[in-house]
Amino acid sequence: MDPNESSTEIDEGLYSRQLYVLGHKAMKQMKNSNVLISGMRGLGVEIAKNIILGGVKKVTVHDEGNTEWNDLSSQFFLTVQDIGKNRAKASEHQLAELNSYVPVSSYTGKLTEDFLCQFQVVVLTDSTLEEQLQIGDFCHKRNIKFIVADTKGLFGQLFCDFGEEFTVIDKNGEEPQAALITWITKGNPGLVTCVDEVWHGLHTGDYVTFCQVQGMTELNNCKPIEIQVNDPYSFFICDTSDFSDYERGGIAKEIKMPQTLMFKSFKDALKEPKYQISDFGKISRQGTLHIAFQALHQFVRDYGRLPKPWVKTDAELLVTIANKLIENDYPLILNEEPLDENLVRKLAYVATGNLSPITAFIGGLAAQEVMKACTGKFMPLHQWMYFDALECLPEENKDIPFSEENFAPRGCRYDGQIAIFGAEFQEELMMQKYFLVGAGAIGCELLKNFAMIGLGAGEGGSITVTDMDTIERSNLNRQFLFRPGDITKMKSEVAAAAVQKMNPSLQVIAHQNRVGPETENIYNQDFFENLNGVANALDNVETRRYMDKRCVLYQKPLLESGTLGTKGNFQVVVPHLTESYSSSGDPPENSIPICTLKNFPNAIEHTLQWARDEFEGLFKQPAENVNKYLEDPSFIDQAFKILEGVYKSLDADKPKCWADCVAWARRHWQTQYSNNIRQLLHNFPPEQLTPSGVLFWSGPKKCPHPLEFDPNNHTHMDYIMAAANLYAQTYRMQGSQDRAAVQQILLSVDVTPFTPKSGVTIHTNDAEMEAAASSADDERLVELKNLLSSHKDFTGCEMQPIDFEKDNDANFHMDFIVAASNLRAENYDIPAADRHKSKLIAGRIIPAIATTTAAIVGLVCLELYKVVQCNRPIMIYRNGFINLALPFYAFSEPLPADKQKYRGKEWTFWDRINVQGIKPNGEEMTLAEFLDYFKKVHDLEVIFVCYGARTLYATHMSQEVQENRLSQRLSEIVTMLSQQNIEKHVKALNLQIDCKTEEEGEIDFPTIFYQIQ
Repeated sequence: MDPNESSTEIDEGLYSRQLYVLGHKAMKQMKNSNVLISGMRGLGVEIAKNIILGGVKKVTVHDEGNTEWNDLSSQFFLTVQDIGKNRAKASEHQLAELNSYVPVSSYTGKLTEDFLCQFQVVVLTDSTLEEQLQIGDFCHKRNIKFIVADTKGLFGQLFCDFGEEFTVIDKNGEEPQAALITWITKGNPGLVTCVDEVWHGLHTGDYVTFCQVQGMTELNNCKPIEIQVNDPYSFFICDTSDFSDYERGGIAKEIKMPQTLMFKSFKDALKEPKYQISDFGKISRQGTLHIAFQALHQFVRDYGRLPKPWVKTDAELLVTIANKLIENDYPLILNEEPLDENLVRKLAYVATGNLSPITAFIGGLAAQEVMKACTGKFMPLHQWMYFDALECLPEENKDIPFSEENFAPRGCRYDGQIAIFGAEFQEELMMQKYFLVGAGAIGCELLKNFAMIGLGAGEGGSITVTDMDTIERSNLNRQFLFRPGDITKMKSEVAAAAVQKMNPSLQVIAHQNRVGPETENIYNQDFFENLNGVANALDNVETRRYMDKRCVLYQKPLLESGTLGTKGNFQVVVPHLTESYSSSGDPPENSIPICTLKNFPNAIEHTLQWARDEFEGLFKQPAENVNKYLEDPSFIDQAFKILEGVYKSLDADKPKCWADCVAWARRHWQTQYSNNIRQLLHNFPPEQLTPSGVLFWSGPKKCPHPLEFDPNNHTHMDYIMAAANLYAQTYRMQGSQDRAAVQQILLSVDVTPFTPKSGVTIHTNDAEMEAAASSADDERLVELKNLLSSHKDFTGCEMQPIDFEKDNDANFHMDFIVAASNLRAENYDIPAADRHKSKLIAGRIIPAIATTTAAIVGLVCLELYKVVQCNRPIMIYRNGFINLALPFYAFSEPLPADKQKYRGKEWTFWDRINVQGIKPNGEEMTLAEFLDYFKKVHDLEVIFVCYGARTLYATHMSQEVQENRLSQRLSEIVTMLSQQNIEKHVKALNLQIDCKTEEEGEIDFPTIFYQIQ
């Protein structure tokens, strides 16, 4: 696709993850929207970055001012060389490089009405109240969506006006719910009861329609009906008194109904504000901040500047102005509650400040509102939101010398941050040593913020970033440090180079390693003990937990975060204070029962998982088993089913030519979509009853029907083409994409007519299936071994296992998955899924959008300020969850680490007992001396010692083993049990002990940190 074309076609390769958040329709609407962003300080460029990555039609950036030192604290596309240059002009080129599909232009003139008319959305940042009133009134009259965003130090403000009639087409972006029905009553209202395996997921006020209902057919494909939830498994609908009697079956499908909202103009909303709560712990601050921001505008008008940092006289002036505004203009804003004067003073103290994390958070939110304005997708902010992060401030008169000089500008890139935290704290930030694990979307945003705040940018400071992945095209939509020319390069190297351009003082070391046991020789004790903290930017739970354990072991703070579409979460882990990431976790995903997949699917998720299993079972596992057998025939001595597959692959099913592959695919189609279904219906006829008199095919069990092959059916042929080509590939044969030729081959394929078999057992639950699987067919095992051993030479018969790859549209992988899943869905009357949805589910894709990433990383870096300060109480830290679609924000104090107590001593999992294993004479202590140490020093009788999964000592061991080991050194026992030498980098063994105690219950003793170097 030509980036310069005005087509509304979507580049799915570039926008793949975002498409799963917004959908094709919303993305096309984005491509019809021209957006103006006024103000190119940090907040403006953050909003511009996110919506350019998002793919609007065109972005115009506006600023009449020139770059100042203060701007460099958060404006990541400006450099020291841009000081004195127009901010919009200086940023234009780098913004344009973000997305070749989005033209970017700069404008430095006045915002006249004629100029504003060309835009669908206008965003003002760093603007005066007069400008907001004037432009807001004009936009409201012309139905131009209008957004005001502002940050002042640790405070943020956001306002939205989308006109008097704005339609929201999807308020939350969630997949519509679908529930299987077990009964519908006749009544007013009728009660719909769903299967009791899973909650229906609906809410009162939602709308549903119905399909596949037998008996009460009046409901099938009816107009959407508003529901009232009765309980998690039932809900009321309309009057069903005159409907036919319900018989069985049916699906209730949620229908998302458009919702029309009315927005007040900026002028009217200023007088009668409605607030979006950004923090439920700070609800009382909204009114004061609404007044305080207006007072700040008045202060600038009166004095030509913002209040000076931490100057009390300026703070008192702002308080006076705020009180006068309440008295003269806004007497009802606070609902007769007093103004929080201390909050107003805090705003005055930090108003000149400019923080990258605050602009990232507010900028991410504002950019999402721009997208909502363009598309009607998700619920807009309605209409004001205020945010503050005052917890980041050190305690007054304690950690910061509150002198005017400490906060005065230095003529450096950190002036905006020094104005809030002071020069001494800036020095502390610059000396930090941090380890960033991952350089993807979150990693890029973290590095950007680190560069802006100067983390590790001073003498002795550093940031080590590791990521083993290379850059792919789909990364460019949300990993903003990468450009098209970087594709195939290492993420960590490119990201490090990009942020060093933003801040040349940043000390970044790029690695390309996976973190895990295999790299503990690199990320060893010395490495961790030299760190101040760790930030995770990972996309899998296993590695998160590993890094969490390493941080606990070496007692380092951890900043943890993640996103899923418009949702994001973050957690701060502080040594000896909070619980760790692994202390609590999400419940495991509900696995689909095997019998449901094999015989009783009722949702597209079931058929897609079945198709994935088919892919592995046809094109990967058989080839792997053949190759293992050819290498070592004994590997399947006890597995006759695997041996059966090896025999078929090497003999019965081995193709000799391309036509054989097509014939195999056709016969396999017949087996899966016709014969197996016929056999299932032979065993369980449609009208069969269970012993309790209930229809077998009812509730979650949908009665299937066999399919008849039709070479003119597109899906049928998709399956044949994909299956035949993949089968050929496993035998290292050349395939074909000539559908007409394949159709000709199909004419000569002999398909044996199906005859139902008696005595075939079809299991109806997983327990039956597991019991049957445990019985081995020894006779068949011997027969297969003899057949294979007497076979001709297998030299050159190695096969090609195929690993599933979802992103290559030319490899037939997704073609097979989509066709296989939708054919099975047709068997069971399950609505089919298009390729887009199929790839999301079968490929286990994590939806992602740049706005959420920016916002969540901004919040993470606010916690970083607190962590660097050290020794802060737990109540000032925050964990959080956000959902930009709703919008919803929830913050909470971290939970404290659980305490254990024994003999009057308290400890948590953070504590460890350090044992110096090397005696003064240079020799390592023996196990006996180790046990004696705990008896003498801790008055503990150790009865169990383990190293990982290996037991070094236990009182239940035989007397001979105990005596032998008591005289050995612990490192010798570890070496003996592991049959490997302890690597040179290992300075300490992490041991777990159990002790004999008189107390009831188990006691988890701290880790033993046993030093051997």
